[in-house]
Amino acid sequence: MNFFSSDFKLGILGGGQLGKMLLYETRKWDIHTKVLDASAEAPCRIACNEFVLGSLLDFDTVYNFGKDVDVLTIEIENVNVDALEKLEQEGVTVYPPTKALRTIQNKATQKLFYTDHGIPTAPFSRFAYTTEIKDSLANGGIKLPFVWKSAQFGYDGQGVKVVRHEADLDDLPNVECIAEEMVDFKNELAVIVARSARGKVVTYPVVEMEFHPEANQVEYVICPARIDEAIAKKANEVALQVSENMEHVGLLAVELFQTQDDEILVNEVAPRPHNSGHYSIEASYTNQFEQHIRAILGLPFGKTDSKVAGIMVNLVGAEGHTGDVIYENMESILEMKGVTPHIYGKKQTRPFRKMGHVTIVDENMARAREVAQKVKETIQVKSK
Repeated sequence: MNFFSSDFKLGILGGGQLGKMLLYETRKWDIHTKVLDASAEAPCRIACNEFVLGSLLDFDTVYNFGKDVDVLTIEIENVNVDALEKLEQEGVTVYPPTKALRTIQNKATQKLFYTDHGIPTAPFSRFAYTTEIKDSLANGGIKLPFVWKSAQFGYDGQGVKVVRHEADLDDLPNVECIAEEMVDFKNELAVIVARSARGKVVTYPVVEMEFHPEANQVEYVICPARIDEAIAKKANEVALQVSENMEHVGLLAVELFQTQDDEILVNEVAPRPHNSGHYSIEASYTNQFEQHIRAILGLPFGKTDSKVAGIMVNLVGAEGHTGDVIYENMESILEMKGVTPHIYGKKQTRPFRKMGHVTIVDENMARAREVAQKVKETIQVKSK
């Protein structure tokens, strides 16, 4: 099939920043794109060939959107899978396949998948409602502390809370959820796997993630991870094990814990380009967005090696600021060598909302980390 400067049409469910960065690659190759999003201000609206306003969770909207595309992909998991399944049955190519997406959409189902396939993950208990957890605590079924996770619709640190006291449960939504044992870990790592429909796979170098202690969001992504080669090999093997069993197509970002005993446990996965791979735009031979396009179109994979050390800093809305966004001290970070900011196009900021990221590249990792710290301390995302 001819994808370039042709009648071929790629559909993307979701018009946020990940979709926007996917569109950098489709525009580079002149691939016709059609995007669905619920917001008229979605970052994707200005870069795609066709923009459709509508709910990603509504069956009819998703089904009608997908009927005239050749390949349909996602930039967010929270979409109507029943509509995607019907489209698949009618001959539309959907990647990731709906079978994999159903597993990943629900964190409880995802955790059961790991258990069923012998994939190492933290012990957990599944609950139909949050209110059931107190009975389990009283009867010794689970112990404090633990990590509460909403089974569905969690993102960017939302839907996750460390429960240290029973009272911490009182303000949580009464929804299907899991209670996961706290993992005593040295590092939080991630591996991005690209997989084709024919089962060919490539992986990116293991990255290390540093999280904000309150927002539970990634503050820094460091590539390559500052870990022993043996640990990197083990992390890569576990990520490939997940990929092989899920039979996804496209990218799969596998988030991992490195325990104090140097075991590797799967935390969760995302079947799409991911925050942990943003560094690749500047630092890799083939960035994650181009690689996702290559994978879902059955094109040869690009080289996944890094050209230089790369660190990504997330730009999130400052606490106490809601409204029209301003980026303070942008000129100051542009003066720093090897620094590239990416602004996502969201006009309204709020506390901890992802508004952009900054990549720092350098031949020397220690120097890159120093610059990343300066960037973090300098630029501020505030409201007018």
